[in-house]
Amino acid sequence: MSYPLNPDLFNEDVLQEPIRLGFGRGLKSAGESNESVVALCADLTESTQMHLFRDAFPDRFIEIGVAEQNLVTVASGLARAGKIPFTSSYAAFSPGRNWEQIRTTIALNDQAVKVVGSHAGVSVGPDGATHQMLEDIALMRVLPNMIVICPGDSIEAEKATRLIAENGKPTYIRLAREKTPVFSVGDSPFEIGKAYVLRDGSDVSLMGTGTMTYQLLVAAKILAEQGIEAQVVHVPTVKPLDNDAILSSARHTGRVVTAEEAQVAGGFGGAVAELLGEKLPTPLLRIGMKDRFGESGTANELIEHFGLSGSRVAEDVKKFIESTPQYHREY
Repeated sequence: MSYPLNPDLFNEDVLQEPIRLGFGRGLKSAGESNESVVALCADLTESTQMHLFRDAFPDRFIEIGVAEQNLVTVASGLARAGKIPFTSSYAAFSPGRNWEQIRTTIALNDQAVKVVGSHAGVSVGPDGATHQMLEDIALMRVLPNMIVICPGDSIEAEKATRLIAENGKPTYIRLAREKTPVFSVGDSPFEIGKAYVLRDGSDVSLMGTGTMTYQLLVAAKILAEQGIEAQVVHVPTVKPLDNDAILSSARHTGRVVTAEEAQVAGGFGGAVAELLGEKLPTPLLRIGMKDRFGESGTANELIEHFGLSGSRVAEDVKKFIESTPQYHREY
């Protein structure tokens, strides 16, 4: 495989870090490389790990306060003046509260603002449904000009942050709150718009974004013990999708499963469904949140409760395979 994985991936003591910490390190690194990088926060500097940049470059940091609409509007003006602004808040508030300002001042004007939505997904945990942002992938990928990235772990988040600082486009990056297993390594590739095969298989394609890619790797291991070989495809860029990689995997296996810690309607699963519907009709199972809000609980409790753990995913995939024939190009 061309994508090196953490050799301790399935060990109980596998390294776990918050994905948002990788963003913090990446933003500080981007600031060191380019003095045009500036940062703005809506009174959640430590929570979003933007304090790493603030402490290193206090003259390039702006605390906006609890005013998310102002947060992105000021950032758009800074981008128009030649800066590279990163804005951070909880995803429930940005883009949840200020989507219209993002649409009108950033996307419509094609301003290279980086909107950082932290604490996304049900794994936010005890904060409950109000703070568990599940609709952000759908909200942001529908905007013209907007790039949408969901890093799978802290290492990838760091790489992605450095790259989007230089991509010259409006970009949304989605971050989880709690520690999650680090499945990639320093040499693992990351390129905006690219998907990666992490494990080969011919019975079904398991396509994941964000935190769910790790769960798919666990599910594939469980399925292999039952004689089912699943190809695992990591899709950190939801927009633009790597159409070639997704279609190639679908042709190879004839069955596709998508997984995301978000609403499947309009989210990553919706994006893959649109692609397959237009280019290569293929049986599809979408795993994620299905037209409901989250609940309060620990991150692990909620991941299990909503069927997003590797073991629960393996159960659903097995049922899907048993009830669904493989469709191929000739269909």
